[in-house]
Amino acid sequence: MKSLQSFGKQKKPKLLVRLVVGDSMLPTLRPRAIVIATGRYKAVARGDMVIISHGGLEKIKRVSLIKADRVYVIGDNQQRSTDSRTFGWLHRSAVIAKVIWPRNRRSV
Repeated sequence: MKSLQSFGKQKKPKLLVRLVVGDSMLPTLRPRAIVIATGRYKAVARGDMVIISHGGLEKIKRVSLIKADRVYVIGDNQQRSTDSRTFGWLHRSAVIAKVIWPRNRRSV
């Protein structure tokens, strides 16, 4: 039986394997590229690639800004990306996982 504190909380996935759809992360991630991510991370930092949940979809974006419990994410291909410039800041809980492969960390 779940305790009241854990009721309704979802566990973060240990490991996610995803296929890239679209070109919002070009040139870093090409369409049909495979990414591996983990939901078991200590923190996200500026420049990290993350998988977010937004509008019922999972999206891969790069963390641009962090402010308290909010993150601002953008796509590397800013001309072709729907990101925080469109939908605004996200609560940190929208971050499902942090991309660990391919390793690509850059300052934004």
